[in-house]
Amino acid sequence: MKKYLAEMLGTFVLTLMGCGAAVFAGIGLGTTGYGVSTLGVAFAFGLAVVAMAYTIGNISGCHINPAITLGVWASGRMKGREAGGYMLFQVIGAIIASAVIYFLVHSGNEGGISAVFNDTTTTGANSYLPGNIVPAFVAEFIFTFIFVLVVLGTTDSKKGAGAFAGLAIGLALVLVHIVCIPITGTSVNPARSIGPAIFACIEGNCTPISQIWLFIVAPFGGALLSAAVWKMIAPAKAE
Repeated sequence: MKKYLAEMLGTFVLTLMGCGAAVFAGIGLGTTGYGVSTLGVAFAFGLAVVAMAYTIGNISGCHINPAITLGVWASGRMKGREAGGYMLFQVIGAIIASAVIYFLVHSGNEGGISAVFNDTTTTGANSYLPGNIVPAFVAEFIFTFIFVLVVLGTTDSKKGAGAFAGLAIGLALVLVHIVCIPITGTSVNPARSIGPAIFACIEGNCTPISQIWLFIVAPFGGALLSAAVWKMIAPAKAE
């Protein structure tokens, strides 16, 4: 249970900091927000991962992402029941974080921030979906594949990055966001998509809920490919 609670806490922080940056100081707010831009939002997600990696990494491994958990399971590093528990609590953490953002949005912050919450916090921004599902799917699949491969490689027990794994993973997530935000808004994390999508629908924009399948299926597919590739190229274990 400590591992599950750690995953819930870590996903809560990731969603609150990353999506919060997009909502309150993010893209397109102009004079309403601080205008941290794509780069700022990308670093918000990446730095949240770095912070949590060194906070809960020794408790749960700091997956804070169902796609990572699926990749770890598929690579044979954890049991299926434990992986299912991780995913459940990750989604719960993302929902709680989204509830906090929703509350803050409606506590004296009107107009533009609420509108950006509907679009920027949820993946599937209007640039590609629903008219161009294939490019969005390909982007989420490929970038999740790259991200989970970095996770599997840097945390490998044989030749991983050791104490620097958290930093490498966080910076990889920054890089993924810089490239992918203009395409889909960047998910590569089903939990981070599910939580905000629920509250976007409460706001009156249920499009993200209708598109959520893509941000579950594509990241999971990319994660499974990562596990398969890593099994092929991973360093041999010591006898």
